[in-house]
Amino acid sequence: MPKTDIKKFDDFDYIIVGAGTAGCVLANRLSADPNVNVLLLEAGGKDNYFWIKIPVGYLYTMNNPRTDWCFQTEAEPGLNGRTLAYPRGKTLGGCSAINGMIYMRGQARDYDQWRQMGNTGWGWEDVLPVFRESEDFAGGESQLHGVGGEWRVEGQRLSWEVLDAFREACTQVGIPKNEDFNAGTNEGAGYFQVNQKRGVRWSAAHAFLHPVKDRANLTVLTHAQAKKLTMADGRVTGVDFWLDGTDAHASAAREVVLASGSVGSPQILQLSGIGPGALLRDHGIDVAHELPGVGENLQDHLQIRAVYKVQNAKTLNERANSLIGRAGMGLEYILFKRGPMTMAPSQLGVFTKSDDHLETPNLQYHVQPLSLDKFGDPLHPFPAITASVCNLRPDSRGHIRITSPDPRAKPSIRPNYLTAETDRQIAANALKLTRRIVGAPAMEKYQPEEYLPGPQVATDEDLSRAAGDIATTIFHPVGTCKMGSDDMAVVDDRLSLRGLGGLRVADASIMPTITSGNTNSPTIMIAEKAAAMIKEDRAA
Repeated sequence: MPKTDIKKFDDFDYIIVGAGTAGCVLANRLSADPNVNVLLLEAGGKDNYFWIKIPVGYLYTMNNPRTDWCFQTEAEPGLNGRTLAYPRGKTLGGCSAINGMIYMRGQARDYDQWRQMGNTGWGWEDVLPVFRESEDFAGGESQLHGVGGEWRVEGQRLSWEVLDAFREACTQVGIPKNEDFNAGTNEGAGYFQVNQKRGVRWSAAHAFLHPVKDRANLTVLTHAQAKKLTMADGRVTGVDFWLDGTDAHASAAREVVLASGSVGSPQILQLSGIGPGALLRDHGIDVAHELPGVGENLQDHLQIRAVYKVQNAKTLNERANSLIGRAGMGLEYILFKRGPMTMAPSQLGVFTKSDDHLETPNLQYHVQPLSLDKFGDPLHPFPAITASVCNLRPDSRGHIRITSPDPRAKPSIRPNYLTAETDRQIAANALKLTRRIVGAPAMEKYQPEEYLPGPQVATDEDLSRAAGDIATTIFHPVGTCKMGSDDMAVVDDRLSLRGLGGLRVADASIMPTITSGNTNSPTIMIAEKAAAMIKEDRAA
């Protein structure tokens, strides 16, 4: 198409690339000032798909090209050569429209460590007020929780006797009960709080974007996929993108804010000539600004999905595999917005230590009253539970790298799971701890029988290898545009790109180290802080 046919979008102060979790927050906060004009670009479509609002709909939004980019990892040596589906949201609300809805901040230690790494303003005492400001906590206001914010947090609207027993079994092996995982230390066993409102998924789009979408100074474009950033005189000036397949360009008088996530943000930077020089030259891209850390430092939570057959217990397997059971679940949801259709993928959480010498928990369990071979497959035909356990602070590091100068080409995703010896040992220890919990007296009634990895897997070496056979991602990629001041840092502690003006990154990619739990709500906190810093710099 001739350059004169490019559709132009001018007169914007700020362009936000990505209307996922972070982008929705940024659009809300920046457009609150009527004196600035904000453009929000989203490569996916509107979030009007039926299954987005229904909590159990994650089963139909993941691996669905309407709502998911449908990425795949490379074949992973640590997973014995397997590749994994790597869901990333492709709709307004991004991953918050397809994820597990668990409200989790992580541990105070996580943020204090960021501060100790030289990132001023990112300690627990700094971020706790930011979490509270966004929050609308059903349990009421306290020193730890806020009310009246956009981000609704509620308890779950169903219960399972077998999960109650698992929680009791945890106490019998020395893991205390915990009623609130978001108090700075999340040690213990309890039920997850969820981002729902009366049984309906509460995505970032519902919370932050839809209430302000009609502001005169906010323009939201869907099916607008970024191709690259444009630059002049040492600063970013705008974005080239496709709008419904047509070439378009938007210019930003003040800043472009990348909020495309831990896969999308480094991909866009690399396509723009910002990143490791050798990688860019290999793909015929001129190096506009060399930053070796772009796309590196990928961290993710790998969940080891141990499955136990049970007896004398109701699980979702039987209900979902029965026509009457499915009809009952649907009716319960339609009439009362309760029951299994309100389910987050995981209901019971456990945070504990793989080694008593550790200061804080390094393991997280997601315990589920169901079992399947992998997401997207049918539930097993027998009653069972899944006790997924992950290493919260993996030592393994991976990367995101472009595979072509074509923005439509999917990037190479290599998490390098279980490549660190420490991670393999923790995986073995975690499976042994799972067996201790399931073998506690509280579970005797259900006669648990290990289905995966199987009781024949006994040695640490065999257990760590078996972990590679049954583990999957919990969809928490972070760190690929990390914050810091070392040679591999991509942004500084005000989230400005190092060495280049007019550009910030504000999403989970800026985390220098992964938080100790689910990462969606920390991403909201990051976006809140980014918006506040952008406003401060505008006023300066």
